[in-house]
Amino acid sequence: MLVYTHQLTIFNTDFNNQMRTILFLFGICAFCNSSYGQIINTNISTKKTVTTGGGFTQLKSGLEYKIIHGPGKGNSPKATDIVVMNINVHVGDSELFNSKKLNNNEPVSFPISKPTFHGDPVEGFMLMKAGDSAVFLVPVDSLKKTQSQLQPWMKPGQKIEYNVTMFSVKPAAVVKAETEKKSKMQAIADDKKLTEYFAKNNIKATKTISGLYYTISKIGTGSDPKSGQTVTVNYTGKTMDGKVFDSNVDSNYHHVTPFTFVLGKHQVITGWDKGIPMIKKGGKGTIYIPSPMAYGEQSPSAAIPANSVLIFDIEVTEIK
Repeated sequence: MLVYTHQLTIFNTDFNNQMRTILFLFGICAFCNSSYGQIINTNISTKKTVTTGGGFTQLKSGLEYKIIHGPGKGNSPKATDIVVMNINVHVGDSELFNSKKLNNNEPVSFPISKPTFHGDPVEGFMLMKAGDSAVFLVPVDSLKKTQSQLQPWMKPGQKIEYNVTMFSVKPAAVVKAETEKKSKMQAIADDKKLTEYFAKNNIKATKTISGLYYTISKIGTGSDPKSGQTVTVNYTGKTMDGKVFDSNVDSNYHHVTPFTFVLGKHQVITGWDKGIPMIKKGGKGTIYIPSPMAYGEQSPSAAIPANSVLIFDIEVTEIK
């Protein structure tokens, strides 16, 4: 949902992709030029040479690392495993990236991929275990050798420093099963909240097979919006306590313009893809979205706490 403009609501935001995109600018991913992901070397460099500077160990790839808190527990991550960690990236006194600041002071979770270039910090991540903290030094010269387009602040001989704390390592299948279980339990809790909300506010809402609820205040014309169609809407989003967190019809949110997206293509949160088809062109309605179809455990902003049920007043103005 997070958008790097004024809108803070309905975009489908995979935080992992956001973080990978940002880290890609700082050297974790060598996809900067037209080669788009040509893998330089996907094997971990097992040969190590202990350096004399600051107690760092240098891998054959050129990546330097130092475990500052350990030893950790369990297994080191493999490709596709899901890790939970904090990452801080800086050059000298200049901070380039801070995962805690980006994720409301919470650690981030993302899948480990194979290293994509000599000196890729992911190679170092794959040496860590849960409970470890480490520092990694990535030579800018390593990025230059990949023929990547360097950022203006990257200077020859410079090293980008990554400070990393790893909290957990789990296989993707385990994380998926845990997430699905939590989602089901949360959906049950949200449904209870919604039925109580409807009773308290005398709202007669219709429940869909997905678990989402909706009401229609103005019946539109024509067919229901279908997956693949381009839909334009006006909207106001709020939490169950009535606090508005975003709107494209209120100038206080600085983007008073119709919002257009392709339905059913994951361009918006799941609750929109499931709920918008209930409203015909010219129609108005309200959709009540359980948190698993919104942002789940993520908190995209202070205005939307984790596991929030979201309510959207919607007007469908165009369907193409």
